Amino acid sequence: MAYVKAAERHEQIVAAAIRVLSRVGVPGTTLRAVATEAGIPLGTLHYVFPSKDQLLRAVIAAVIDDVVATVHDTLQLDRGLAHALRHGVAAFWEALVEGDVGVQVMQYELAMYSVRTEGSQGLARLQYDRYSALVTEFCEQAARTAGERCAVDFATLGRLALGMLDGLIIQYIASPDGGRARRDLDRAIQLLVTLADPRPVRAVL
Repeated sequence: MAYVKAAERHEQIVAAAIRVLSRVGVPGTTLRAVATEAGIPLGTLHYVFPSKDQLLRAVIAAVIDDVVATVHDTLQLDRGLAHALRHGVAAFWEALVEGDVGVQVMQYELAMYSVRTEGSQGLARLQYDRYSALVTEFCEQAARTAGERCAVDFATLGRLALGMLDGLIIQYIASPDGGRARRDLDRAIQLLVTLADPRPVRAVL
């Protein structure tokens, strides 16, 4: 077998795990199935990821990094909070919900697996803490870069935005009506923008 750098092997295994998890779900995913998908010996996988929990944490980190890259490329932070929310959420929805709904199902399964499985305590919290922090950071950067102040704190705005998206994603998974989902998404974003009420910060004379 040709030598593969550790970082490349790590990415190869995580990508294979995401494909298996998206296809058969958490209960059906074994380290052996991931090794087969990656085309490597089981012993090699065990060397990189000694436990399933470690592999699942790496999967969550990789999926979140993908979200960051997808959303960040669409944002023009100097155009303010409302613009960032509308375009960031739209880009996320198109690429990572409509474009790959299996990954969304996988993430919900991972969260519930964490809650019910002693060996993965904290995986759900890691997942939601990182997503909440991500949305909070984007909102705060957009508002501050554009010189805006908001009526609610950014941490609250981040949690509410995440809760809104979660609910709409679950409804889309259960009943994949793209037109309805897009209309509901537009209205939900407008509700968030109205709540945040971003306005220019007045200069102190």
